[in-house]
Amino acid sequence: MRNLFIYTIMILLFTNCANSKKQKAENNAEAPEGWQLVWSDEFDYSGLPDTTRWNFDTHGNSWGWGNNEAQWYTAGELKNSMVSDGTLKIVAVRESISDKNYSSARLTTKNKGDWKYCRVEVRAKMPTGRGTWPAIWMLPTDRAYGGWPKCGEIDIMEHVGFDPDTVFSTVHTEKFNHMIGTQVGKKMGLPTATTEFHVYTAEWDENEIRSYVDGVHYFTFKNNGEGIEAWPFDQPFHLIVNLAIGGGLGGQKGIDDSLFPHTFEIDYVRVYQQ
Repeated sequence: MRNLFIYTIMILLFTNCANSKKQKAENNAEAPEGWQLVWSDEFDYSGLPDTTRWNFDTHGNSWGWGNNEAQWYTAGELKNSMVSDGTLKIVAVRESISDKNYSSARLTTKNKGDWKYCRVEVRAKMPTGRGTWPAIWMLPTDRAYGGWPKCGEIDIMEHVGFDPDTVFSTVHTEKFNHMIGTQVGKKMGLPTATTEFHVYTAEWDENEIRSYVDGVHYFTFKNNGEGIEAWPFDQPFHLIVNLAIGGGLGGQKGIDDSLFPHTFEIDYVRVYQQ
């Protein structure tokens, strides 16, 4: 009888703790005025990322993802993508894997979270070290207008280890992209990007895309009415979070091998629509 009583108390404590954690997540996810929460991951579990929400993207490993990147993205490897203590850790490890010298992870919501016009909020802390290139960004799910850059790209936040005090937001289209030197974006100074969590937000509607850090608006890309070459952003897009190593942007000043492993830590991801 005594053992049964102790067991019952333990179950009640566990249930109350779980309910409290759930309630806390729901409270924290209170929608901004005018928006409704439609998709989220609070990372209130342990193990691999939830496969009902996330995919492991590996299809570009063999050709460096178009950016001559130095990492090999893995699928279902806890060493590279793990949820624990309430956060998602995307970890870049220095190791020989396939023909690469580093492993990491790239997660997408494709066909599990796809939205036309939305507000995306990601609370995250950047890794530190020359050669790192974490990103929070979006690509179209169906690519109705063709391949990149015709299909469009929304970079909510990018960070490079050789410039640790800065984050930036950029868009790419057929008319505005870095291949022809016409990309449109803006940087924001953020001295604590690698030491503290910050909320990176994009709001996207039929007229413009707006980027924020901790609620501070610092970049706007407007629909100028010149057609899909300038504005292909009228299709459903999905979210991507990844930690690249090296590449055309992240590797501009080399890779410091002495600092591995690197961790891109994400506290939550929330998507709202009006």
